[in-house]
Amino acid sequence: MATSAATSPSHFEAIAKQAETARTQDRVPDAIRLYGEGIRLRPSWADGWWYLGSLLYDQDRFNDASSAFQHLTSTSYRGPAYAFLGLCEYENRNYEAALKSFRAWAGAGWAGSPELVDVALFHFALLLTQDGRPVESLYLLASVAPRLGDVPELSEAMGLASLGLRYLLENYPPELRERIWLAGKAALYAAQSPHDFARADEFASRLEKRYSGQPDIHYFRGTIFTFENKTAEAEREYREELTISPHHSPSMVALAALDLEKANRVEAGELARHAIEADPENPEAHHLLGRVLMENGDLHDSLSELATAKRLAPDNAGVRAHLAMVYAKLGRSQEAKAESAALLALKNKEGVMAPLTVKLRGAKEGAH
Repeated sequence: MATSAATSPSHFEAIAKQAETARTQDRVPDAIRLYGEGIRLRPSWADGWWYLGSLLYDQDRFNDASSAFQHLTSTSYRGPAYAFLGLCEYENRNYEAALKSFRAWAGAGWAGSPELVDVALFHFALLLTQDGRPVESLYLLASVAPRLGDVPELSEAMGLASLGLRYLLENYPPELRERIWLAGKAALYAAQSPHDFARADEFASRLEKRYSGQPDIHYFRGTIFTFENKTAEAEREYREELTISPHHSPSMVALAALDLEKANRVEAGELARHAIEADPENPEAHHLLGRVLMENGDLHDSLSELATAKRLAPDNAGVRAHLAMVYAKLGRSQEAKAESAALLALKNKEGVMAPLTVKLRGAKEGAH
């Protein structure tokens, strides 16, 4: 059967060339129409879907763009398509779907142009804060802070995450604006490269002075001191937080980590257990308790806690490292090798979900 002129390869090539010309000449409506015609002629045309989705996204036609990027998630454009899909879903206020798309993007290797990566990381971080994962959010925000610079949106986003406030930029109560801004500026200066801890201390001190009796303020002050390796000051702030919020699991976790560094395993274990009672889904509490049990020689109990931490935070390199150690001590060499391989894979992709303290400490040490 003869191929009609409208469906012939030469006709498709002509349409594809016209679409590219329209796009490069910034004739957006023509380019959208021509790319749409091209994908109808050849549905497997990945470049056509990509440019169609990108142009629709730039025109704020997020529903139409979502359809194009959804089509691309099974192609060679899979990684960046997930990033764009997440952005479209965010703009459509479909936040649960957006968070799922951003996680798929992370799993595909964080691919995309530098501009796309920064925008996607920023919105991913906003959703992580809303989802109750402020540590992961802060890590992502800190990773883009040197490139985005001192912009109000970044300060607000870091303030929300720093104080564990589960809001997006557009919906937090106006009465929280000042404390979010002060916390955000402190976090931003701490995360900048090079770090400006003097300015970070300035804003953190102002925050503490004005809102000393409010939850999470002393904990945040303690994290800044921790970044500066001011252990005694950090410990004082974490304990002050517990006088205001007795069940504040992040402060218990922070104190347990400090105790473990000082080889005070008894108090570290008690604090980790209390943190788990307060928040059973806190992966770092299970991780720290697993470390304490490992050092005490309670390997089977340690394995149970570390396995829980892995379930809650599968991209935590420290959890994988300690699991490998416990498996090795138990003589379970195959599981130890598997965890070591997972650890290497996480390091190869730079462990984007690693804690912010790891990033800041590493950057600080690298500056010497």
